[in-house]
Amino acid sequence: MKSLFIMNPISGSIKKSGFAKLIDEHIDKDKFEYKIRYTERAGHATEIAREACEEGYDVVVAVGGDGTINEVGCGLIGSDTAMALLPCGSGNGLARHLSIPINIRKSIEILNAFHTHEMDYCTINDHPFFCTCGLGFDAFISQKFSQVKQRGPLKYMEEVLHEGLRYKPQTYIIEDETGTHSYKAYLITCANASQYGNNAYIAPQASMSDGFLDIIVMEPFSILDAPQVSFDLMNKTLGKSSKVKTFKAKKVLIRRPKEGPVHFDGDPIIMGKEIEVAVKENGIRMVCNQEAEDLGKLTPNIVQSAVSELLNDFSDMNSNLHRSGRNVMAFNKKLWRRLTR
Repeated sequence: MKSLFIMNPISGSIKKSGFAKLIDEHIDKDKFEYKIRYTERAGHATEIAREACEEGYDVVVAVGGDGTINEVGCGLIGSDTAMALLPCGSGNGLARHLSIPINIRKSIEILNAFHTHEMDYCTINDHPFFCTCGLGFDAFISQKFSQVKQRGPLKYMEEVLHEGLRYKPQTYIIEDETGTHSYKAYLITCANASQYGNNAYIAPQASMSDGFLDIIVMEPFSILDAPQVSFDLMNKTLGKSSKVKTFKAKKVLIRRPKEGPVHFDGDPIIMGKEIEVAVKENGIRMVCNQEAEDLGKLTPNIVQSAVSELLNDFSDMNSNLHRSGRNVMAFNKKLWRRLTR
């Protein structure tokens, strides 16, 4: 089979100088002939992927993070060419949902097995995405995060802690097949897959093959609630929170007071007051992990354990925490010292 690796040389925080050698050493050469191409600019991966479809490639492999995967996938939707993942981005949300190993050698083994599924993808105002999109606080943070040079989960958490207390929730009108509803919300996420990345499960029950979006509405919460919300996010229990409402839909129209940032697959963009999100069933063929018992259901990891430990450590502090700015800042500083220790 003909395979093409599209590599983003600057995605994530992992150097890729040795990737070509790893690919050559571990790809099944009895099954695949392969080429590697490097992206040079934004949107280039989509152009390369479309060319690969026209040239009859059997599989295109996205080497990078969720942004690179989005670009590659945009060039493959509706075609017979499959997409495989070699995840090496900052969050790797789609790969983690599909149980694709972050280890490059092991993810090449998944490619070698070449077990494919027809998967759903989604659109936000006609822009395709594969993992999640959203508006509100997570889109605001995504915009901030895109402007910093340092990447990774700790830097992301720093942005969350720094900006979280100052962010003002908005009122959103959501229209779906059941009617029209109004919510005052901290954020709204529309999920095709279960997580943002780094095993932060915003939609634990989301499936890429059920023909539905999972809609998550997170209502405003105080600093007293923040550790529990963080724990639920990492522990796949966010849907049990009293601060969170979830439902499924094939299409939603979201209206907000003014234009602002949204994100899709982690990348921010400015959009207007009306946001339409829709699912496109069985629109892309993907190489998946045949050994995964349930796609996207990963076992607890060190991040989840760390959040649980933090929740216990700060329980006494939470019980005595007042709403004064001084106490809130002390809480954030202590939490940040623990996270970066």
